[in-house]
Amino acid sequence: MAIVEQQRDSTIDLTGDVRRRRREAIVKAVFFGAAAISILISIAIVLALIGKAWAFLTSIELGQLWGNGWFPRRGRFDLMALFVHTLMITGIAMMVAAPFGLGSAIYLSEYARSGVRRVLKPTLEILAGIPSVVLGFFALQFITPNIVRGLFPGAQSANFLAAGIAVGILTIPLVASVSEDAMKAVPGSLREASYGLGAKQWHTALRVVFPAAISGIIAALILGIARAVGETMVVALAAGLNGIMTFNPTEGGLTMTGAIANLAVGSDQVAGDVAAFQSLFFVGLVLFVLTLGLNVVSGRIVRRYRQRY
Repeated sequence: MAIVEQQRDSTIDLTGDVRRRRREAIVKAVFFGAAAISILISIAIVLALIGKAWAFLTSIELGQLWGNGWFPRRGRFDLMALFVHTLMITGIAMMVAAPFGLGSAIYLSEYARSGVRRVLKPTLEILAGIPSVVLGFFALQFITPNIVRGLFPGAQSANFLAAGIAVGILTIPLVASVSEDAMKAVPGSLREASYGLGAKQWHTALRVVFPAAISGIIAALILGIARAVGETMVVALAAGLNGIMTFNPTEGGLTMTGAIANLAVGSDQVAGDVAAFQSLFFVGLVLFVLTLGLNVVSGRIVRRYRQRY
């Protein structure tokens, strides 16, 4: 009995030093505060968008959202034109970003030597650091006269093709980087098993590694779509300011981000239709819902097709 009491008295205190626990508590509080502030800022932004968007919807007739063109200063709010133009830009951009981005990812993951990869991957990611306004001018001064008008001589100076190609160039690094990381995460044992069965390198890359990394690749493509939808400066400069709906890629038009940038410049709070300024928040809310939906879809696809090794 005495031995048991002695063992109880000699129990080691594992709670640690008081000052250390105090410092840990302070650090925990700081990190919690940073996370809480981020959430509060996000909530405040969403509430501000919802409030102004509701004020906009209550100040117009809903039939005006399917009017003849997007001219908010004249009281014409054709949201469908902005949506269609945004989809056109995004589609053209992904036609550029998907093949080049995935091709770059396959080369870096399966073919490039370690030294070459260390040089090429940072070089590819430099594209993501190019200011979008620079690519907007590049689209106007090079892509339109040398590429678009070379294929379609009657193309306008500002058109969807040039803007979409420029946005696609901006999106390539994102698609390539995320896809390459997903392919590198595939275990080497799958590659070795494929080679052991006599498969060639291209067959292993396309029939073994690519399907095994499909969840990450799909996530990369959806992130690329979200990036293209949210691009502003390139489309504001290179896509034009035409608010009339058009399906011709050689013509110009307004996207949702381009409409926000165009309307936000100048004294739109006091000029034109009373709902013109409030329409900025409505379009911003539509963009928010669209990108949020893409992120939700991306998460569900990743969880559904994820393979654990």
